[in-house]
Amino acid sequence: MPPRDNPTARQVRLGAELRKLRERAGKTAREAAGRISTDQARISNIEAGRSGIGEERIRRLASFYACDDEALIDALCAISREHRGQFWWDEYRGVLPPGFLDIAELEHHARYMHSFQPVTMPGLLQTPEYARALFGAALPRLPEDEVEARVEHRMRRATVLDRDEPPEFASIVHEAALRVRVGGRKVARAQLDYLLEATDRPNVSLRVIPFASELHVDMTHTVLYAGGVVPQLDTVHIDAPTRSPYLDAEAELHRFRLLLDLGRTASLDPAESLSFIQHLARDM
Repeated sequence: MPPRDNPTARQVRLGAELRKLRERAGKTAREAAGRISTDQARISNIEAGRSGIGEERIRRLASFYACDDEALIDALCAISREHRGQFWWDEYRGVLPPGFLDIAELEHHARYMHSFQPVTMPGLLQTPEYARALFGAALPRLPEDEVEARVEHRMRRATVLDRDEPPEFASIVHEAALRVRVGGRKVARAQLDYLLEATDRPNVSLRVIPFASELHVDMTHTVLYAGGVVPQLDTVHIDAPTRSPYLDAEAELHRFRLLLDLGRTASLDPAESLSFIQHLARDM
């Protein structure tokens, strides 16, 4: 099978974790290839997410790398069993940019999610009208059918919060995001009302950083910290205009855990935050 041209973020992550295990064990790609009867180029493609790998080979490599973390090995094997067409977001392949599929995939597999929102509402808590206004303002302008596909996709993403065993979702929202009237006064007011309704879910919480806060949190783009089924699979996604990277290095994960902790310190507590949003909604 030829290498994949466009591996998903999750396929890339599987390869990256196998590479980390190999490097930690002090093994070369040539040695790894010999262990599973393949060539060095195939190992390189596997570690880049361009080629798949089966569960049996993952377990053989894990043994060769002296990895005895069964939870991690099982999690990597679970990723290897996933296939195209298995999940709902695959319906949008070729319709929306790959990044839309990757974020839906990340949210679906997350055990918990913590977000920081400096200028926009959390994607999982947006109304259709608010999302449509955001996508409709993109430059260059998007065709109307693509705007509607993006809105539909965003609404389907939100269903992750209502499944039988939903992930915890905790978001820190800056006052700036609450005050910007995306889509006009009526749409913005309805969005604030929806935020208040969303917190009725036991797995959803919001905290607001008011303009009056004297602590500066050094995050200028939307950040999502998604907890994996094991800590080694935690992921940070940064939603930036030109590129939206996925970060998995422990130093980077640690940095964003500290930044989110600082955000919580700078914010009002959940009850104060809801009162703050209610006050803004009344005045809008």
